[in-house]
Amino acid sequence: MKALAKTTRSVKPTEVEKKWHLIDAEGLVVGRLAVVIADILRGKNKPSYTPHVDCGDNVIVINADKVRFTGKKLQDKVYYKHTGYAGGIKAITAAKVLEGRFPERVLEKAVERMIPRGPLGRQQMRNLRVYNGTEHPHEGLQPQTLDVAAMNRKNKVGA
Repeated sequence: MKALAKTTRSVKPTEVEKKWHLIDAEGLVVGRLAVVIADILRGKNKPSYTPHVDCGDNVIVINADKVRFTGKKLQDKVYYKHTGYAGGIKAITAAKVLEGRFPERVLEKAVERMIPRGPLGRQQMRNLRVYNGTEHPHEGLQPQTLDVAAMNRKNKVGA
């Protein structure tokens, strides 16, 4: 009688099947939404997850300008960047970013900071598309709609 083989199956990059997911971010909490998106991008929601392979799916996020923060984070959360010159640190609050020209960057940065740094992380971030309005150019790919608000009552503010 043959004993059960205890082997871990690693997925090869050619064996990965990528799906497309559509998420409507209107009224959703930024951090909670970013966790869900990061898990899908990395492939952690699949049983065939392999840490060193891009086995995640593609994610399309619409209404990214309508995401919400809980508590006083809208005024208190500060994003920093440095110009490269001495004393060149710049700060901007989350409220200013959401009112500004590129409000989708709030969600992009939240997800980016949950993805590992390096070549694999950059490859996984290329599978994320974030749009401000309800329109997106990926209708032909027939993405599956993912209802993040229904996963947990805390995912949506003001529900």
